[in-house]
Amino acid sequence: MNRKIKSRIEVTIIYVIIAFVAVIIFYPLVWTVGMSFNQSTSLYSSSIIPQNFSLDHYKWLFSESSDYLLWYKNSLIVSVANAVGSVILTSLVAYAFSRYNFVGKKNGLYIFLLLQMFPVMMAMVALYIFLNMLGLLDTLTGLILIYLGGQIPFNAWLVKGYLDTIPRELDQAARIDGAGHLRVFWSIILPLAKPILAVVALFNFMAPMFDFLLPSIVLSSKENYTLAVGLFNFINDQFSNNFTRFAAGSVLIALPIATVYLFLQRFLISGLAAGGTKG
Repeated sequence: MNRKIKSRIEVTIIYVIIAFVAVIIFYPLVWTVGMSFNQSTSLYSSSIIPQNFSLDHYKWLFSESSDYLLWYKNSLIVSVANAVGSVILTSLVAYAFSRYNFVGKKNGLYIFLLLQMFPVMMAMVALYIFLNMLGLLDTLTGLILIYLGGQIPFNAWLVKGYLDTIPRELDQAARIDGAGHLRVFWSIILPLAKPILAVVALFNFMAPMFDFLLPSIVLSSKENYTLAVGLFNFINDQFSNNFTRFAAGSVLIALPIATVYLFLQRFLISGLAAGGTKG
């Protein structure tokens, strides 16, 4: 077998694998979009290509009888607060571990690495009691605090790896010119760290939009539900198993995520590629 034929076989195999993975990824998405335009409410009577195209489910989501807009607002509040708070906390923590030497630095990094091995749900009982003691149970504030605390170990490692690639000579030159710690952080480090901070912002914006388990434990009032918990009620109630409304609501979740992605896309590729270069 000559080299040309071998190369064609390898390329063909690669394309077959890519096509197979694409079908696995896109088939459920196409089904969800198609189901959202079906007139019926049952999962079994719906089809991937609607026989009777209808926008009734989307109209109902925006009607006064639906709480969808309230849940959407709650999810956006949590996602935006988590994204902004994560960028602030992570950048400060990662800057300290990247640029300064202090007692416990090495052990602190090991603790961060160890904490990444355990999901936040393992501490859910303790967090539930803690929020109850603070009076933050069944509040969006309590949910945001859990998200912010849970993201620090992974994001700190990610951002620290990126900051280690920024030459320290820039810091030293700024300090010679009279810049303090905050000035170096604000004027030198942050502008150069935009790619990795964009990655952190996107990941932490997406997480609350899709998360169901944590909000379902922390939140109990219908007016405080996030989208994942609220949409679950569409298919959980035995008297209103409305999968098509669930599909319509799920499709609209992609809009804010796509908007944030398009806004940050110029930073994302370089940030993802550089975040794990050093640790």
